Amino acid sequence: MVVGARRASLNISQSAQLLGFSRTTISRVYIEWYEKGKTSSMRQSCGRKCLVDARGQRRMGRLIQPDRRATLTEITTRYNRGMQQSICEATTRTTLRRMGYNSRRPHRVPLISTTNRKKWLQFAQAHQNWTVEDWKNVA
Repeated sequence: MVVGARRASLNISQSAQLLGFSRTTISRVYIEWYEKGKTSSMRQSCGRKCLVDARGQRRMGRLIQPDRRATLTEITTRYNRGMQQSICEATTRTTLRRMGYNSRRPHRVPLISTTNRKKWLQFAQAHQNWTVEDWKNVA
């Protein structure tokens, strides 16, 4: 788009305003195309390399499948057991999120014992036929 705008005889400022980029970006991209013929940026290869590659992600997926309720610490220690280069819990968390796993907390439910469950059922059966008027007399 930058090259097309410049070839359509727009100056750098007009191209920047039209495309929504800075003047520096327009100038840099056009010069790279003009001198080297490059139309794609190599900036995707910048930054630190991931410690867990595709093979490591598959391995981590196999570690998670048997026990989905495993903690982050447990998963990290299992992963590091067979690897030469160990990873930290933050790396494990990032990798799991990239794989589509999110942390969940179990839903808290009241614990109902068997005796309370029986009493509950007896109460429900005893008051099954009560009307709204009967329930209005209950404090």
